[in-house]
Order: sequence, then C-alpha cells, then structure tokens
Amino acid sequence: MTQAPPPPVQLMQLLFGFAVSRAIGVCAELYIADLLKDGAKTAEELAQRSHVHARSLYRVLRACASVGVFSEDAEKKFSLTPLAEPLRSDSAGSLRAFAEMITTDWQFQTWAELSYSVKTGMPSFEKVHGMPAFDYFWSNAHAGRVFNDAMTSNSAFSSVAVVTGYDFSSISVLADIGGGHGFLLASILAKYNTVKGVLYDMPAIVSEAEKLIKTHGVSERCELVGGNFFERVPVGCDAYIMKHIIHDWDDDQCVTLLQNCRNAMTDGGKVLVVEMIVPEGNEPSPAKLLDLQMLQYLPGCERTEQEYRQLFNNAGLELNRIIPTTSPFSILECVSQ
Repeated sequence: MTQAPPPPVQLMQLLFGFAVSRAIGVCAELYIADLLKDGAKTAEELAQRSHVHARSLYRVLRACASVGVFSEDAEKKFSLTPLAEPLRSDSAGSLRAFAEMITTDWQFQTWAELSYSVKTGMPSFEKVHGMPAFDYFWSNAHAGRVFNDAMTSNSAFSSVAVVTGYDFSSISVLADIGGGHGFLLASILAKYNTVKGVLYDMPAIVSEAEKLIKTHGVSERCELVGGNFFERVPVGCDAYIMKHIIHDWDDDQCVTLLQNCRNAMTDGGKVLVVEMIVPEGNEPSPAKLLDLQMLQYLPGCERTEQEYRQLFNNAGLELNRIIPTTSPFSILECVSQ
C-alpha cells in the first residue's frame, strides 16, 4: 500500500492547481487531443503540427501526464488517456471549448481578485473588466466566441444526461427558457417526436438558433420566440425547463422568473430546473468550486437542496422530486403549490 505524501506535500500540489488547469487549457487551445486520436506522437511531432516551441510543449504535456491527462511512454510519445478523451473536439460531451474558456487570461485576471468578492460580496469581474460579464462577452468578439463555444460544449455534455435521465413523453408543449441556440430542446424533440417545443431567449440569441434546430430535424415542432424572461415567458406550455439559468441570478430575480413560469403554465404543469446541487458537509463537489466562479461573475450562486426548496416555495412552487443524472447536474422537478 502506497503511503500518502505528508500534508505539506499534498498542500503544495493543491496550491499548484492553477498550473494544472492552465496547462490543460493550453492543450485545449492547441487541439492536442485531436492530434492524438490516431495514435501516440512525440512533442516534436505535435509542436510541428501546432506551430509552437517543441521543448516548451513537452514540458506542458509532461505536467498534464503527471495528473493523468495524457500518458508519456518510454519513447517520450504521448497518447490519450480516459481523462484526455473529453478534450477531443469530436468526442461525445466534449469539454475542449470549456477547458479553453475556463483558463483564459480574462478568467485568471478575474480570479486574481477573488479577495475583492469575498470582502464586498460583489462580482470581481466588473472590477477587473469595467462591466458586467454578459456585457463583456457581447462587446468583445473573441471573448464572446470563446464563451459561447464553451457554453455550447457544456450544454452538449449536460444535455445528453438530461435527455437520457428524464422521461419527457407525457409533455405536450415544452418551453426552454433561456435556451440559447436550442441544443437541449432540439435534442429532446429529436428523441420524443410527439413533443412540441418553444425556444425562448433574447431576440438576438434565438435568431441564431434556426440552423441548429433545422439540423436536428425538428423545425416543424419548434417555435422560436424572443423576449426577456424577467418580464414574461410564453403562455400555455405544460412544462418549462431551465438549464444553467437559475444559478446566474440572486434569490429575488429567481423568484420573479419562477413565478413567471408558474403563472404561465397550464394546470398540472411542471417547472424543470437543471443545476448542480451543493452537497452538505465536506463532500467534494464541482458545485462548490463552480460556486466561487459565480461569486466573481454574476449575482447568482450554486445552492443546496434546502436552499432550492425555499426558493421554489417563495415562488409558489413545490419541489416534487430530484432526478440525478450521469453528469454533475440534477433535474429538479417542481409543481404548483
């Protein structure tokens, strides 16, 4: 049995977590996993294809391999590992774009001001970049592309888990609130051919969803509607789904949004919230780290089961059941009180 390193060594490894994250991010930017899908290659071969400095790339790959992302053999060739597979852009549930986004310079600049958020309770992103996060992504073409690609990547990862984890067959009309370009809704409609859908988001966003909806072959059953979900949502649907929306906003904003859905849905309707649930106690969870991201970016937060119950109750909804999925996300099914 291998003896665990002493606490100072373990702590040092944790303190260098930012180095691991950034190294993985560089590999994601360079599409290294894509270059390895046909077999092992040396750093020199990978550097030639990526147009970067070979020795420096080797050092990055060696660091990644030390934590199980890629593997180095005796001939100094690197190959894919199970942890590296999700970095392929063509893998099911690829996290390549998410890995690139989460380790950008504007991310690290924001994280450098975490203490500001802790002291003030305000998003450090606005202090660093001079505007709210969403405004920054809309006004900065490169950052906007990286962010949108990451959200699409993350959506693909979690959407598969939602589609396979919940039975939508009893739903006649499903509204995806804040559904972006419609990947989740299109995936649901493609599997359940008796369900009709309404994709609802800001007009500039839903205007770009038509191609994706058409690609899934569900255009005839999917209506695209633009609007502000804090003001209203489409009326008369028997289910409203929100994926990665509630965690963006504070409690008062969430209650307004949830009430809009409750008031708009048909009798016996449901509200489906797809989010991570923060476990109590010392249990490790990506939700606890994502919560720090939210602290610095937006007025929202990740919530515990009890906090969700209270939030829904304040909106006139009751948490009926929680459906775990194969991803870190759960589906919280709510009904009217």
